[in-house]
Amino acid sequence: MTLTTIAFDADDTLWPHEEYFKITEARFTDLLAEYADPDHLHERLMAAERRNLKRYGYGAKGFTLSMIETAIEITDERVPVRSLREILHAGQEILAHPVTPMPGVAETLAALKGAYRLMIVTKGDLFDQERKVAASGLGDYFDAVEIVSEKDGAAYTRLFERHGHGAARAMMVGNSLKSDIIPALEVGAWGVHIPSEHQWVLDHAEPPLGAERFRVIEAMPKLHDVLKVI
Repeated sequence: MTLTTIAFDADDTLWPHEEYFKITEARFTDLLAEYADPDHLHERLMAAERRNLKRYGYGAKGFTLSMIETAIEITDERVPVRSLREILHAGQEILAHPVTPMPGVAETLAALKGAYRLMIVTKGDLFDQERKVAASGLGDYFDAVEIVSEKDGAAYTRLFERHGHGAARAMMVGNSLKSDIIPALEVGAWGVHIPSEHQWVLDHAEPPLGAERFRVIEAMPKLHDVLKVI
């Protein structure tokens, strides 16, 4: 069955993203060093992020609010206002970080444009994701940009019908097994995983070994090799 649609994750697939969260968490750890050791603080922050996903969704804003919440809790409400201000500033810096495409991304998209219907499927804050697409300079390569609250089978089924000929003739390319690859495979699409150096702890999943339509490549330009043989 001929492939007609290729969807791409945005953060850590088209451009770096998670590394800015890691840098910010290191700053957060330094700010609260007198109140908790790094491992304990990391566990508390992860717990806050996990329970806040349904409240704030994905992205820097929810991460910033989770840091503030953790700081208040870990200090028994004694966190200095100065520290809260620094945490807020660190979160704002994530929202303003430069958006530079990964090596080979622009060239790969340019080669695929016209041969396939290309789209971005990403989750997170609408304003922030729109900013990054615009700042990346990649927007003109795509026929559609979809920003969803959650990447699951229902979302992929709906989007591949809307922007193509259904999941069976579509492919999802991304760095997250949990949100990019596994749900797409479950509804019958191809899933191409590009592992990233920085992985969000809450986005971990085991590889879907044995899945017929699952492929792994080390960088975006290798997508051409996959497309030649499927």
